Amino acid sequence: MKNKVWNLPTPVAIPEGLTRAGYTPLLAAVLAARGFKTAEEVAVLLDDGPWEPGDPMLMTDMERAVRRIRLARERGELVAVYGDYDVDGITASCLLAEYLQSMGLETEIYIPNRLEEGYGVNDGAIRKLHDRGVSLVVTVDCGVTAVEQTALAADLGMDIIVTDHHECQEKLPEAVAVVDPKRPDCVYPDRELAGVGVAFKLVCALDGDGMAMLGRYADLVALGTIADVMPLIGENRRMVRAGLEKLRSNPSPGLDALMALSGVEKGRISATAVGFTLAPRINAAGRLGHTSLALRLLLEKNSSRALNLAGELCGMNHQRQQMEADIWDETSRMMAGKTPTGPIVLAGEGWHPGIIGIAAARLSEAYSVPTVMISLDGEMGKGSCRSFGDFNLFDALAYCNSLLDAFGGHALAAGLNIHRANIDAFRKALQEYYVNHPPHEDEGLALDLEITDPALLTLESVDGLQALEPFGNGNPRPNLCMLDCCLNSAVPIGGGKHVRLRLEKFGQSYDCVWFSHRIEQLNARRGDRVDAAFYPQVSEFRGRRTVQLVLLDLRRTDTPALCRRALAGQPGTGQGLTRVELGRLWRSLARRSPVHLGVSGLGRIEPGLNPVQIALGLRVLSELGLAAVQTDGQEIDVTLITREGKADLMQSVTWRRYHR
Repeated sequence: MKNKVWNLPTPVAIPEGLTRAGYTPLLAAVLAARGFKTAEEVAVLLDDGPWEPGDPMLMTDMERAVRRIRLARERGELVAVYGDYDVDGITASCLLAEYLQSMGLETEIYIPNRLEEGYGVNDGAIRKLHDRGVSLVVTVDCGVTAVEQTALAADLGMDIIVTDHHECQEKLPEAVAVVDPKRPDCVYPDRELAGVGVAFKLVCALDGDGMAMLGRYADLVALGTIADVMPLIGENRRMVRAGLEKLRSNPSPGLDALMALSGVEKGRISATAVGFTLAPRINAAGRLGHTSLALRLLLEKNSSRALNLAGELCGMNHQRQQMEADIWDETSRMMAGKTPTGPIVLAGEGWHPGIIGIAAARLSEAYSVPTVMISLDGEMGKGSCRSFGDFNLFDALAYCNSLLDAFGGHALAAGLNIHRANIDAFRKALQEYYVNHPPHEDEGLALDLEITDPALLTLESVDGLQALEPFGNGNPRPNLCMLDCCLNSAVPIGGGKHVRLRLEKFGQSYDCVWFSHRIEQLNARRGDRVDAAFYPQVSEFRGRRTVQLVLLDLRRTDTPALCRRALAGQPGTGQGLTRVELGRLWRSLARRSPVHLGVSGLGRIEPGLNPVQIALGLRVLSELGLAAVQTDGQEIDVTLITREGKADLMQSVTWRRYHR
């Protein structure tokens, strides 16, 4: 597997205005790294004052949608809410159906089977709904491209209202209303709503009291918005914050039961817990073709029945995890010893079509190339594709179209159908396209801040990051790094699926965990110098709260490279230096000057300091005119310079960087 490219952050000074305003040192440093320098700027970012949901009537066609639904109530029509099988579609379906039923409308939910019907509105579903007596269909999280299906519905005497949040094509469906903030003629200020967010806007328009609707449905809105990786800024941020608060204080019986059985501490739930614990369990139902279970759970009003349904859903998620693990183990064996230079295309018998997308995403991330996983059934294969970087999968599949039975999707994720006999030719064609249209270099692992002071990782400082919640797209969780740590221990946990580590830095020990990594993947042993990329969190066990570092990546420290950076006055060395340590270096040099040795042997100048600290010290002495330091990056010559009086350390740029 490829090592990740780290984008080391540029050191920033912590603005005094932020610390005076009460922000902890870590939060202030992260805010400064993201360009926020004043308390006023931060107040706008956090925007936690009084707020109400935006006016839904600003959305194009909203008035027409409201008028048609009210007419359906007057006529006593049967209405179908047509959704999608992912979390966004499921939550949107439940939200709208529950509200329409509360209006007195006879309402049913229709979600296509992922394995048999695929995504979106299809002709067969329209005919089924017509045969059941449905006269009005309201789509959620889909429908904006259903031009032919809308025409079919009209021919059958049915009306369709589209609510969606996906990009619009040049031709819109000729529906009663097409409510989509991505419409070019829509003036609603927040265009990045999730499907459940648009459904929520329709409910607000029908009811007329947005705050009341937020109190009623905020947990569903938050769940769908987070799961669909929508930007958590603006109105999304406010709705998700309200949803997290509802999950803590007054969740629906279904979500309350799901939190209890999935080990989520209700009082401390975060967007991360929603995205990585609750959402996968709901998604499992759609992946395995049992969306009705998730619908029943979210609509259930009885706590006892909700607990039983949540148990079934958790069991289904465990089944999904086991299937995923089996596929992953098989694909890992298939990839053993290989270093792909282009797209990975793997095919296997019996791989579940609803699970292979997860494995494709993991392989794409692990090997930094696009990946296609194909589930074979007889002579046919159903594939799931995931891109990497800015490689356009949709265009690539279009290039290979003659070898495919069908394909669809977008630049980053897609699906396909293919004959078994065409797979080898497809693999070659995809590689050919990749060579001729190579992606730009991956942006790598984005890091907000290098930790150079232990005060930034105190319990109080890490707690302070909660002010930035909810984390997600548009407001990412702060990713940090520490360079040149000592790996004190590493032990497998979770049956060998994860690793618990202990790192030493600044004379302190830090507990770390690296999820979904086996100990043999560390490429480091006890006592090695390592660099760690991580995000910090507060872990609570038996009433004791401690800081835990959740690793994103780990690599061996390139000590000579750090020394060269320090000698050149470049940031990102991972070390600091005290007055006492600088004094020890000065005295060692006074005994040995002049000194000539290789950069890799800097540690011999003063055994009490590590090589990077010595390099930093030499840079400081050079900037103060106390030493002549010459180096070509490999060899180094140092000669002390005698001068009168005491030197002012703050005249050294390097010293000030670590002693603000």
